[in-house]
Amino acid sequence: MVQGHRRPTLETVAERAGVSRATVSRVVNEQPSTPESRRAVEAAISELGYVPNLAARTLVTQRTGLIALVLPESSTRVFSEDQFFSQLIQGISQELDEADRQLVLMLAGSVESRQRIEHSAQARHVDGVMLASLHGTNPLTAALVRSKIPVVSNERALGPVEVPHVDVDNHGGARAAVEHLIAAGRGRIASITGPPDMIAGIDRRQGYRDALGEAGMALVEATGDFTRSSGADAMSRLLAETPDIDAVFVASDLMADGALRTLQREGVRVPDDIAVIGFDDIELARQTDPPMTTVRQPITGIGRSMAGQLLRAIDGQQIEPAITLPTELVLRASG
Repeated sequence: MVQGHRRPTLETVAERAGVSRATVSRVVNEQPSTPESRRAVEAAISELGYVPNLAARTLVTQRTGLIALVLPESSTRVFSEDQFFSQLIQGISQELDEADRQLVLMLAGSVESRQRIEHSAQARHVDGVMLASLHGTNPLTAALVRSKIPVVSNERALGPVEVPHVDVDNHGGARAAVEHLIAAGRGRIASITGPPDMIAGIDRRQGYRDALGEAGMALVEATGDFTRSSGADAMSRLLAETPDIDAVFVASDLMADGALRTLQREGVRVPDDIAVIGFDDIELARQTDPPMTTVRQPITGIGRSMAGQLLRAIDGQQIEPAITLPTELVLRASG
């Protein structure tokens, strides 16, 4: 750094690079400039240790460089047990890092937090918003659309307000899992379904129902909420109410882990007595006893695709209104 401990300015960078202050400003704010000027300015910035003023840069570009991921969940749910969120954030971060953008995580588990997020969007404190883990007709979606900020979701909307989304083939994945159990000779197949106010829960339940319907088999269902404890409780209910089941399709790996723990506690052998198949293929699925057969969804791929779509929308490009990524049945020891 030059001039003692004084912070370099646009003027000092311009003097060192031998260009005008306006040229330096164009380079710093990623506006068109000649290759020669850009190289000279970048070399001067590196030599002087110049750091752009974020507030001034935002005024010029109308961009903050910040991208929000909004999760309408509690901090306990996001940070304590569900590896889905960490893998989703990993994929988003990879895409944003390559684009030199910064991720901001916002939890919208309360009315007050939703209001703060709405204000941030309206004030353009972030350049765009990704929504994930939506429940029901969340009013936040409509509020973000009204603010005209670019928005992308990880699933299609339950309500009338549609935003571009990146999802997986939940229905097809669930159906493939149940068809595998039928082909294996299982005759009484139950399901621990996901929340009825989430698209993932709805679609996976329908996949289970369609597979059994075509096979002429009866439905046996218990509802969970994608948490480990709900899977354990639902498995207990199934054992008490339908003791002749010999397989269970569980709509998430975390719930399936809870179900496996209940079966182990009750002395039920897996898969000999009851086969278990989950959905997600988070790291936990390889660590259960026995290792879990599950439907793999590309969680990091969802994150990367969401972030890529949003970045293109921010740049004013046309994006796909709906992207559906494939799932894959992964066979392990539980089913």
